[in-house]
Amino acid sequence: MKGQNSLYIIAITLVATLGGLLFGYDTAVISGAEKSVQAYLIDGLGLSSWIHGATISSALIGCIIGGGLSGLLSKSFGRKRSLMFAAGLFFLSALGSGNPEFLFFTKGEPTMGLLYMFNFYRVIGGIGVGLASAVVPMYIGEIAPADIRGRLVSINQFAIIFGMLVVYFVNWGIANGQSLEWINTVGWRRMFTSEAIPAGIFGVLLFFVPETPRYLALNHKDDEALAILTKINGKERALQILQDIKGTVQKSSAKLFAYGKVIIIIGILLSVFQQFVGINVALYYAPRIFESMGAEKDASMLQTVVMGLVNVIFTVVAIMTVDKWGRKPLLMVGSVGMAIGMFAIGALAFMKVIGISTLVFIIIYTASFMMSWGPITWVLISEIFPNKIRGKAVAIAVAAQWAANYFISSTYPAMMEFSSGMTYCFYGAMSVLSFFFVWKMVPETKGKTLEEMETLLRK
Repeated sequence: MKGQNSLYIIAITLVATLGGLLFGYDTAVISGAEKSVQAYLIDGLGLSSWIHGATISSALIGCIIGGGLSGLLSKSFGRKRSLMFAAGLFFLSALGSGNPEFLFFTKGEPTMGLLYMFNFYRVIGGIGVGLASAVVPMYIGEIAPADIRGRLVSINQFAIIFGMLVVYFVNWGIANGQSLEWINTVGWRRMFTSEAIPAGIFGVLLFFVPETPRYLALNHKDDEALAILTKINGKERALQILQDIKGTVQKSSAKLFAYGKVIIIIGILLSVFQQFVGINVALYYAPRIFESMGAEKDASMLQTVVMGLVNVIFTVVAIMTVDKWGRKPLLMVGSVGMAIGMFAIGALAFMKVIGISTLVFIIIYTASFMMSWGPITWVLISEIFPNKIRGKAVAIAVAAQWAANYFISSTYPAMMEFSSGMTYCFYGAMSVLSFFFVWKMVPETKGKTLEEMETLLRK
């Protein structure tokens, strides 16, 4: 990081990645509350497994909306203000999801109105997640120097996984030693409401970070852009980077397909494969999966914490290697590991073998994902699109990702009712296809500036 203000870069990155932490917190809080929400709302109203799947996955509808709006919002209001808006949505969702009866002024007895309001607040939080999932990598990618950009964007994935780990501990702490009746009536509410604390901190800290120099340059605020680039890269390097940015701004077309359709398709398929390999099934339904293996309630929560620790460790592996090994090798190795894990789990399900072996292969699967497709997809999405179309292209890729996530997560309960073995083998097959997709189509971006990537795409 010669000539770079490393402490300043790291401080900005850490604040931005609180959006990633909230992304992880909001999406994983449902793992501890899922069975209680089912018992309190779904079973209490006599609804089907399809409604159960749709309710548990309702936040993903908001994620699709937030991802789709991210391009417009980040272009119109800036990357920083878009993240501030996301922080407000996280805060509102945390309070509303934990107290969905608020607008009805009732005691919260199970009613369809209560179910609708719970889903409404989860969708609000999902919009925040969708925004953060698109804008945080974009923000870091546009701030970070090329030689460490992969590591810094990967820190966002670490924050996502760390947020999941934190909420696993929070959920376990809330449920530990409590009766099932208390968890099903009070505990799940506290799980959701706890998110208001990190959301508030994120919103306050965003006042102290700058807008990205590339957004400022796109909006003809060259002096402000140069000041930030100088603080990050040093004066001599800053002038060259600003010239490169201005050059791409002047040359680029604003049309989405100005660089061809292939790069947009690659972005969409990166997002779709990241979800079709089934990772969020493992994350959202982890306690239920472990309970199906014979674990008690508290033990299943604890095993989920163990899985969260494994996820954190292997995300660190990705951070340490992404700028050394490159993006493609990590993705291909991860695809192989995920395929092995899922096919093994599927085979064990067909043989009705439940035990420690299943846990081992779940860990192999999730570790493979966390060192590859988890962080590297976000790195590539932040890198491969040219400056002038980045906002729109990232929005399309992220919306596709959340649509794929919703499809996979909402169909999981019904798929498991049909055949658990076939369900896991489907995710294994998607892992195999993801290997060939990366091998044939995905470009290597290691060590290139965003402007150099644009030049390559033009050629």
